[in-house]
Amino acid sequence: QVQLVASGGGLAQPGGSMRLSCAASGFTFSTYAMSWARQGPGKGLEWVSGIYSDGEVAYYTDPVKGRFTISRDNAKNTLYLQMNSLKPEDTALYFCARGLARIDEYDYWGQGTQVTVSS
Repeated sequence: QVQLVASGGGLAQPGGSMRLSCAASGFTFSTYAMSWARQGPGKGLEWVSGIYSDGEVAYYTDPVKGRFTISRDNAKNTLYLQMNSLKPEDTALYFCARGLARIDEYDYWGQGTQVTVSS
């Protein structure tokens, strides 16, 4: 019933930009905090960014601060991650998830969208 469908990934050059989207359905999207997490090659799952239900407060992991922006459109049940100044180390499978405080507490996850940053 609950579905999170991530899209927008692909290949980008270093320094480029990309916007990821996560379409949510099956629940009242506007009442839940949401996050983006990623898993790079040979790496564990890393939390990237999170946003409260009303979109007023957002958080970022240090490596992406100043480059990534999380946002949401509750009227469209959609979560976004705008990624600028991309670096090769941003290469990962990006997941959207329902939750914010701890990754192991997130109860629903999207299938992920692949982002590859390479020249």
